[in-house]
Amino acid sequence: MTSFSPVWRLKIAGVDYTNVTISDISHEAGRTDIYQQPNPSYIQIDVLALNNQTYDIQVNDGVQLEIKNSTGSYVTIFGGNVTDITTSVGATGSAATVLAYTIIALGSLAKLAKIISTGVLAQDKDGDQIYELLSQYLLDNWNGLSASDTWATYSATETWALAANLGLGEIDQPGQYIMQSRGNSEDIVYNIAALIANSAFGYLYEDSQGNLGYADASHRQSYTAANGFVEISANTAIGSGLATKTQIGDVRNSVAINYGTNFNKQKTAADTTSIGTYGFKAETINSTIHNDADAQDVADRYISLRAYPKANFDSITFPITNPELDDADRDALLGIFIGQPIRITDLPTQISAEGFFEGYVEGWNWSTSFNELFITINLSPIEFSAVFQDWSEVNASENWNTLSAIMTWQTAIGVIA
Repeated sequence: MTSFSPVWRLKIAGVDYTNVTISDISHEAGRTDIYQQPNPSYIQIDVLALNNQTYDIQVNDGVQLEIKNSTGSYVTIFGGNVTDITTSVGATGSAATVLAYTIIALGSLAKLAKIISTGVLAQDKDGDQIYELLSQYLLDNWNGLSASDTWATYSATETWALAANLGLGEIDQPGQYIMQSRGNSEDIVYNIAALIANSAFGYLYEDSQGNLGYADASHRQSYTAANGFVEISANTAIGSGLATKTQIGDVRNSVAINYGTNFNKQKTAADTTSIGTYGFKAETINSTIHNDADAQDVADRYISLRAYPKANFDSITFPITNPELDDADRDALLGIFIGQPIRITDLPTQISAEGFFEGYVEGWNWSTSFNELFITINLSPIEFSAVFQDWSEVNASENWNTLSAIMTWQTAIGVIA
């Protein structure tokens, strides 16, 4: 058993507000639906000025919220920019007036929704196209820097090629699929990037520092093969509200992929058994995929992943201050990220017949009460992110402990070659 009390560090526009009183935090990140791109992360923080202080906080100021983990090191759980500030009187009296500063900040995905681009892109793989698009706005160059800038402004490890990183994170390059070239046509940068990502089974995301990244179709399986699952017992969670959800709306058993120049070509796939069981659950998808074989592969993959309903882990809440939560699990939750592989054990059989659930984090939210911190997460099953492989394609050095414990011999899903 390990005791834990939240110790926060808040930075706004580089100013450390560690010693102020933070009365409340609400934070959401990721997505609730694996079939959609993540939303910009959101945070609301209430900062109290107990002695009538004035805090110089402006809209668009950078915000970074950190918390100490079990080793005493600060880890960042949010990075973004202030969008709203509300200053109100909390209490007043003869001794002092208490002011409350309510700060709302959004993550970096919100920036992409405010930028219009011609979006000209050469034919390339999905990761390379995403990098080319985002680097135009998130990487500066030496010619664009102010003449008054000095070397002291920059990190000692700054490279000549990346003169000033304005929020570009890890981009999986080159990607998995060749994308169609894109001509001069103005659109919101987010729309352009999201179409590429959706076409290639990838997703845009914000890291904890607030940088924008891109995960391609094989990202999750590669990470899991290298790092394995974080295993956490449901006994350390709050039982009330723990839920899985299975929806007919998730089923797609007939899919048409429109691709090529102006979506002038089409590939289809269907599962007749699913159609006979659930009726037609069809969808038409516009894609920037270039090659015929890739388009058919994408159509087939949609069917393999979505022809039958599967349970999503809709909600599970862990009290981070629970002394029964060991340090390793607590630190893993403090470092949560979209795509994190988690195995939840000790589940009621009504929730999972196997007694455990394996999946990937899709979204989460933080909440606080007096000296307590809670995280609620939702997870998709590993099958929703899997790539089919035959056993003959699997690397001969593959170990059983890198594979899903619930994988069947007939369907080798989730194997990394």
